[in-house]
Amino acid sequence: MTATAEVLLTVIVLLGSCVQWLTGMGFALVSVPALVLLLGPEQGVILANCAAGVICLVGLAGGLRLVRPRAMLPFCLAAACTVPAGTWVTHRLPRPWLLLVMGALVTVAVLLVMRGARAAALGGTRGAVLAGAAGGFMNSAAGVGGPPFSLYAVNAGWTVREFVPNAMFYGVIVNAFSVASNGLPGLGRTQWLLVCAAMTTGGLTGRWLTPRIPENRARLLVLLLALTGGITAVGKGLWEL
Repeated sequence: MTATAEVLLTVIVLLGSCVQWLTGMGFALVSVPALVLLLGPEQGVILANCAAGVICLVGLAGGLRLVRPRAMLPFCLAAACTVPAGTWVTHRLPRPWLLLVMGALVTVAVLLVMRGARAAALGGTRGAVLAGAAGGFMNSAAGVGGPPFSLYAVNAGWTVREFVPNAMFYGVIVNAFSVASNGLPGLGRTQWLLVCAAMTTGGLTGRWLTPRIPENRARLLVLLLALTGGITAVGKGLWEL
């Protein structure tokens, strides 16, 4: 990896880590399109799974008592069933089609979350199973398993205080499944050190910014960045076909 690529990798992970702390979700949405363009679809997704899982684990430490284990069980079980399918897609599709699929998944997911889409099918246990299944597949295939969970939370009327710790818990579980299925990214020691340093710096920056930036503005910024990245990945996939 060139020095320029290492700098880009550091900036991407730092930005993703920062927005994850600001909103409870967002690392994958912001970083996956850029990581896919930098490292390739397979390695980009795997790194996003690892980093997002670690960030969620650290963030969960202060809010574990607010997690709803019974409510989260259907999500986690459904995600465990669909993660292998996402891995299969990642390993089988050619690079241009992977870019198209990942970019399209990110773009559609962001647009649905921005609209606050509501649907009767996303209510109750059935909704949790559907959201968990979709999230497991999307997380393993494209590194973005959060939007289905966000849509479920919107339909369930969860407050931010309820959403963040449960989103962190779900992030730990679904990313652990994805890493177990996809494996670890093939980075060198220097790249791993840069990634760890960027995650730490981004996390500290996000915690410092949290009380200083209104939540709705931070969330809108994350979604706009994610939408830009998703559209860019689609465009690159079409260019390479």
